[in-house]
Amino acid sequence: MQTYDLAADGLRGMNTLLQEQNNETNQTAWEIVNPRGSHAIAVGLDAPIEVTVKGSTGYYCAGMNQQATIKVEGSVGPGVAENMMSGTVIIEGDASQYAGATGHGGLLVIKGNASSRCGISMKGIDIVVHGNIGHMSAFMGQAGNLVVLGDAGDALGDSCYEARFFVRGSVKSLGADCIEKEMRPEHIEILKDLLERAGADAKPEEFKRYGSARQLYNFDVDNAQAY
Repeated sequence: MQTYDLAADGLRGMNTLLQEQNNETNQTAWEIVNPRGSHAIAVGLDAPIEVTVKGSTGYYCAGMNQQATIKVEGSVGPGVAENMMSGTVIIEGDASQYAGATGHGGLLVIKGNASSRCGISMKGIDIVVHGNIGHMSAFMGQAGNLVVLGDAGDALGDSCYEARFFVRGSVKSLGADCIEKEMRPEHIEILKDLLERAGADAKPEEFKRYGSARQLYNFDVDNAQAY
């Protein structure tokens, strides 16, 4: 285990050190202590390493992640795992706005609640939230899966494309062109796998599925009020 004291040695040095790791590294386990809410911790990683942040972070933690497994033992500010490509990011606490925004791949797990716009413009990422999510989550979601064990706020999936949303609790309202859909056997299997990987104690049969009605793919003057 490699330990890095962020308060003593600085953010730039930490990110440079982690970004220098590659597929051949033998320094595969890292611990970041004294994060003290710093922004942009563990961004741009591209190696199969494990990084544990011992405390809460600020903006854009674990952004642009590839391959790495990043665990935050606390809560995170806006934009955690933004533009994530692969790997796993686990948040033990809560997440602020636009968690997982524009994510192309990988798995983001939030053990607490997520604020507004969770999964905005998601492009293939899988997001599992153990608690609730705020309004406008998965706005313009293009691909991937958003799983919510709690409740969802207003305008879930507004203007979405082919992303799938699984919610166990209530949904305050659905956004434009988002509707409830049938839970077929293949969706049960997808959800079962995601719940297991996220360590979530829930049954797939308890969830409802939502997604695009596919009415806004092309402009139609009759739908002008919905855009």
